[in-house]
Amino acid sequence: MTLYDCTHRIETGMPTYPDDPDVSCSPHATHEADGYEVTALELGSHAGTHVDAPRHTEPDGLTLGAYAVDEFRFDARLVDCRGVGAREAIPPDAVPETDAELLAFRTGWDDHWGTDRYLDHPYLAPATARRCVDAGHHVATDTLNPDPTPTERASPDEPSGVPAHRALLGAERFVIENLTGLERLPERVILHAYPLAIDADGAPIRAVAETDADREPDVDREVDADRDGPDDA
Repeated sequence: MTLYDCTHRIETGMPTYPDDPDVSCSPHATHEADGYEVTALELGSHAGTHVDAPRHTEPDGLTLGAYAVDEFRFDARLVDCRGVGAREAIPPDAVPETDAELLAFRTGWDDHWGTDRYLDHPYLAPATARRCVDAGHHVATDTLNPDPTPTERASPDEPSGVPAHRALLGAERFVIENLTGLERLPERVILHAYPLAIDADGAPIRAVAETDADREPDVDREVDADRDGPDDA
């Protein structure tokens, strides 16, 4: 068995969804002043690598406290979408026929973590999200959002609102966002995505992928030359 950490580190100033709370990790007590150390954490429920509960978009949806801990362990299938460009939709035909509980869409967009480009990620077309629901899949992604994130580079052709979230969470399918390092993984893994023990609309997780054997990391990172879309200049 091999374990791979697929979690972004929680740290001050880390990327967040526009208008979500900023993340701060600051000293509350120090060895010099207090004889021990305590760090004060300030963050939103959707900071960093995290899981969305249905309550995130559904007023009557369940919160994380409604689920047993074993419901956050998934038989996962990776879906390679590294050829999809900036602010482009992942089409329905990208959804494979599989008995996996969760589809993890690997776009490679975690390469842009900490930059403005990270907000211009690929996203699930509404029909793609509905196909995942129809097949009974939870969804994970290495992007900020399964829907387009609003920026000044948004296209009028993009769907408005959060239709992928609404389709998935409305059907009580979990959404896991901001995974990283999926290029190291084989096609099929067990994904452990246990949230903080908080009865809320979402929570940070420590995402760990488990493989059934020791293996060398996958170093294939080739993508279409125009995947990142036009330059910012």
